Amino acid sequence: MTADELREIIACGETSTVQFKLKFSTAKQIAEEMVAFANSKGGMIVFGVEDKTGQIIGLSYSEIQMLSNEVSTDANDQVRPVIYLQTEVVIVDGKRLLVAYVNQGSNKPYKTLSGNIWVKQGSDKRRIVENNEILSLFQASGSYHADEAVIAGTSMADLEVAYINDYFQKVYGKPKESFGMPVDKLLTSLGILGNGGQVTRAGMLFFGQYPQMRMPTYTIKAVAYYGNDIGGSDYRDSRDIIGTVPTMFREGMSFLKSNLHHLQAGQNFNSVGKLEIPEVVLEELLQNALVHVDLLGSAYIRLLIFDNRIEIINPGSLFGGLTVEDIRLGKSKQRNHLMAEFCARTMIYRGLGSGIPRVLKEDAKIDFVSDDGFGDFKTVIWRDTDLVGGEDGSEKTDESTQKMVNNEVVKLVENNENLVENAKTLVGNPEILVGNPEKLVEGMLVGKSRQRRLNILKAIAENPNVTAQQLAGQFGISITAVQNHLDYLKNNNLIRRVGPDKGGHWEVVGMSEKMSD
Repeated sequence: MTADELREIIACGETSTVQFKLKFSTAKQIAEEMVAFANSKGGMIVFGVEDKTGQIIGLSYSEIQMLSNEVSTDANDQVRPVIYLQTEVVIVDGKRLLVAYVNQGSNKPYKTLSGNIWVKQGSDKRRIVENNEILSLFQASGSYHADEAVIAGTSMADLEVAYINDYFQKVYGKPKESFGMPVDKLLTSLGILGNGGQVTRAGMLFFGQYPQMRMPTYTIKAVAYYGNDIGGSDYRDSRDIIGTVPTMFREGMSFLKSNLHHLQAGQNFNSVGKLEIPEVVLEELLQNALVHVDLLGSAYIRLLIFDNRIEIINPGSLFGGLTVEDIRLGKSKQRNHLMAEFCARTMIYRGLGSGIPRVLKEDAKIDFVSDDGFGDFKTVIWRDTDLVGGEDGSEKTDESTQKMVNNEVVKLVENNENLVENAKTLVGNPEILVGNPEKLVEGMLVGKSRQRRLNILKAIAENPNVTAQQLAGQFGISITAVQNHLDYLKNNNLIRRVGPDKGGHWEVVGMSEKMSD
C-alpha cells in the first residue's frame, strides 16, 4: 500500500473494514478485533493512529518489531481456528505505521480462546450468541446447509406422493418402486428425508403438501403499485404466493404477466403480444430468488411492480464472498445446493452461474444490489416508461398510432358507415373492411389496458356466453379487473348484455369513433 493510499484511508476514519490502534492494547482485545474481521468481510488494523481523532502519531522501530511479533502470536495462539495474517510498514508524512491485514475467513465461525464469537457492526464489533447467526457463519463457510436441515415433527406423511412420483418419472423415467429399495431409504438418499425419517427443508419446499405450514416465511409477497413509491397505499394487485417452489414459480410468473404490458411489436391482431420485459429475464431472476433465499432468515421474498421498475428482493445477500461483479461474469456459489439440484431437475433453472449472463444478453436495464446490512439481495428491472407510462405513472399514447387510428376511422365511416355498427363482423371478418381494421381495433383501445381489452373483446365475439369468471381464468387477472374492463367496453358502446346476468349473453354491438382510457 502506498503512503497516499493509506493517508486517504485514515482520513475517512474507522469503518467496518478499518480499525485504528495507537499502541498494542492487550492480547485479548487484539484477538477480538481479528476474530470480528475474519467472521465478516476482512479488514485491516492500523497501528500508530489515534482511534478517537485519526491523528497519525507513528511508531518507533522497536515498537514496530514488538507489535509485529505480538499480533502474529495472537493470531496463532488466541484465535480458533488459527488466522493467518500479513503485516507491512508504511511511512506516512515521515511517520512509521504498522498495518495488519486480516482476510475474510473460510472456516467461520472464528472464536477467541474464551469461546466468544465476534462480528463487525459498522466501525465497532458485537458478540453474537443467537443460534441462527452462528449457523449463518457455518453456512458461509460451507460446513452447514440450511436446506439439508430436517424439520422437527415431520415425516413422510407430510409429503405429496404425486409430486414424488412425477419427480421420479421426469428425472429417471421410471417409478420409484422399480429401484428395489424401501421408499424411505430412497428419499433419504435423495435428500428429501433426513436422519430419523424427518423431512428436510428442501424436501418440504419441493414435495411437501403444505410447505408454508412448516415454513411460513417462505412466501412471495407480490404487490403491483400505482406510481413508483413503495409507501403508496393504492395498488393494482396484491397476492401472497405460497405452495411448493415449482408452484410459486408458476404463480409468480402469472402475477408478472398479468401486471406487465404486452406489446404488439409488429405482431398480428390475434397475437397476445410480447411481454414488455423479455420472459427469460423474469424467469431466471424469479428462480434465483426462490433458490438462493437464505432459509435462516425471517423475511419474505418480495415481488414489487412499479410504473417504472420491477423489484425482486431476496432475503440473503450474495453468498460465499461473491460480489455483483462476480455474478455478472457468471461466477456462482450455492447457498442451497439441494434446492438448486431439485430445481435444475424439475424446472428451467440451469445453475452453474449461467443465469445472470443469460439475462444480461437480453439488453434489459437491470441493477443488482447486495445489502449485507439488511441481508437482502435486490434485483431492479427498469421498465421503458416511453412504452408503459411516464415517470409519474401517467399513461402515454403513441402519436403515430393515434394518427393512424384517426385516419382509419374517417376512412371506415366514409366508405361504409354501417360497418361501424357491428364490431363482431369487424373481428370475425376483417377482410371485408376498408384499410386495416385489425390495427383500427388495436389502435382505438389506446393506453395501458389496450391489449387486455382487445383480447376480452375477441373472446366475447367468439363466445357470447363467456362469464367474467372464465375471462379472469383465461387471462390470469382478478374478476374485479375483468369487470372493470367489461364496464369500459359497455360504456364505449362496444358490447351490451342481452338478458339477465344469469342466463343471458354478451353481444358485440358497435364501435365508437373514439375511445380513451
